[in-house]
Amino acid sequence: MANKRDYYEVLGVGKDASAEDIKKSYRKLARQYHPDVNKADDAETKFKEVKEAYDVLSDDGKRSTYDRYGHVDPNQGMGGAGGADFGGFGDIFDMFFGGGGGRRDPNAPQRGNDLQYTMTIDFKEAVFGKEAEITIPRTESCDTCHGSGAKPGTKPDTCSTCHGSGQQEVVQNTPFGRMVNRRACTTCSGTGRIIREKCGTCHGAGKVKKQRRIKVNIPAGVDDGAQIRMSGEGEGGLRGGPAGDLYIVLRVKSHEFFDREGDDIYCEVPLTFVQAALGDEIEIPTLTEKVKLKIPAGTQTGTYFRLKGKGVPKLRGYGTGDQHVKVTIVTPTSLSDEQKDLLRQFAGLSGETTNEQGEHHESIFEKMKKAFRGE
Repeated sequence: MANKRDYYEVLGVGKDASAEDIKKSYRKLARQYHPDVNKADDAETKFKEVKEAYDVLSDDGKRSTYDRYGHVDPNQGMGGAGGADFGGFGDIFDMFFGGGGGRRDPNAPQRGNDLQYTMTIDFKEAVFGKEAEITIPRTESCDTCHGSGAKPGTKPDTCSTCHGSGQQEVVQNTPFGRMVNRRACTTCSGTGRIIREKCGTCHGAGKVKKQRRIKVNIPAGVDDGAQIRMSGEGEGGLRGGPAGDLYIVLRVKSHEFFDREGDDIYCEVPLTFVQAALGDEIEIPTLTEKVKLKIPAGTQTGTYFRLKGKGVPKLRGYGTGDQHVKVTIVTPTSLSDEQKDLLRQFAGLSGETTNEQGEHHESIFEKMKKAFRGE
């Protein structure tokens, strides 16, 4: 018992909390951790812990004993004569979600599971959207038995062990009181029904696997990792319950020329030394067309130019992003003798010298080092 957390801490209330405060906190936490709602591995453990704390603190007598002795009751243990019921998940769930305080009917309609499908699309398909068709495997209600699992013309019998409740109660007497635990009926596996003659199509499962073709409308402007929810396209429900949903996760291929950041597009284009020095008008590819871009004389490498409205359509709202063009000056790697002579003349007119003329040429990195040294 030494490892048990303080009940007030479990419910997140102070020791002076009123009965209403305790009840309010319990209802909130029970909703959060109920195993039928929360699929985390530790949800059931936390739910039991919350319910145990509430069973004690909601009872004036048990709370008074707990306040005096903590988790160990020197007379009869914290279970008391009545004990604490740590099962009953269905009872609590029904109280919160419409069951009227009774146990859940295991034969009631059950919603189908949600499905996830990963879909890969091209860069431009994400930008402009598209309509696609996919094929997914999913379980659906059996058309032969309409989800009952029983052979047509017959019907399931009520389980004689649990009398249709789907649950069995196991009572244990412990040093700390009488413990009542509810678990799924071992005879009917929690369904509350026994199928004597099974459906020949689904073999009693009430559902079958099918390949379903679904049309998907991908909106313009989606990005990598976006999700599209298709209501009712998940697995079929049981006993007339609604189908689950289908979540399509999009994976967008990269583009060989364009990069994307949000609604903006980035690209890099090369310029020759002459174009950068004298200026030019060049042709730039965009997502939809080719446009003219004027390069001012004296443009430096790494300069960005913006093409307004040439980016990605905004997914939630009006307008379009921009395209940003970075220019990079490309140095020629193979020069003729005549080109080399002209460049030497240019260097001389500019007052520059080169290593091939036998003089030391100070690089920009050397100049930066001197600046750091204070030279």
